[in-house]
Amino acid sequence: MLILIYSVALCFSAFLLFWIEPLFTKMVLPILGGSPAVWNTALMFFQLVLLLGYGYAYVLSRVTRPRWQVWIHGVVLVIGLMFLPLAIAHGWMPPSDRSPIPWLLGLLAVSIGWPFFALSASAPLLQAWFAKSGHRLGADPYFLYVASNLGSLLALMAFPFLFEPTMSLAEQNRIWMLTYFLVVALIGGAV
Repeated sequence: MLILIYSVALCFSAFLLFWIEPLFTKMVLPILGGSPAVWNTALMFFQLVLLLGYGYAYVLSRVTRPRWQVWIHGVVLVIGLMFLPLAIAHGWMPPSDRSPIPWLLGLLAVSIGWPFFALSASAPLLQAWFAKSGHRLGADPYFLYVASNLGSLLALMAFPFLFEPTMSLAEQNRIWMLTYFLVVALIGGAV
């Protein structure tokens, strides 16, 4: 049962990470247009925050006890709830007299940076916690990558072939938000 909970939590966490990228970027397109600069800037932001999340997970798992890791990351995940539903931060308008790239990075940071950061740190933390769980497979938790990779792949396939053709951005946003709640509960149940 423990493997199932960890696997489902990892799968859904990765699913949300790979879904939020095109979902939120499409929310920004009416403001900035679909130029390659918009997509490249968003991609750079997501990769940077992913790296920050991995760094946070690494430091947290090295400098704190497992019990504290769970509490700290639980708070990080719960703070992410304050950024839901996903929306463009109020009052943010792109500059007309200079490059919108710094503006877009700021918008991404204040609108969805926290939940993306929290989710990006969840996979390495869950794997570290499983390794310390005492489970007989805990000595080699890397099989859990299968669940994470499955979630990523499903999101990459679902967005263009299922979500975008059949649901509005508002409907996707609601489902994304409910799934985030589910991930928080699953991670709480895994530890």
